[in-house]
Amino acid sequence: MNPEIVAAKSPKTQYSEQEAASELGITVQELRTLIRSHIAESEEDLNNVSVASFHPSDLLVLKLLSGVKGTPTAPDSEA
Repeated sequence: MNPEIVAAKSPKTQYSEQEAASELGITVQELRTLIRSHIAESEEDLNNVSVASFHPSDLLVLKLLSGVKGTPTAPDSEA
């Protein structure tokens, strides 16, 4: 996945937990599970997820970790 595609698609600089889950096409619970299994190192980290803000680069990493297939349009396939 090309990080420029995420940046071009989403001009926002910060996302709430709900917005991040929506952008990834998963539920908030799935987002929390993803963070729990790949990112959080302690229970305290998990308690802070709901008040965290996510940046576009965070969404890119979470998307890669989740294995979610996006549908970005390749630059050479646009008409």
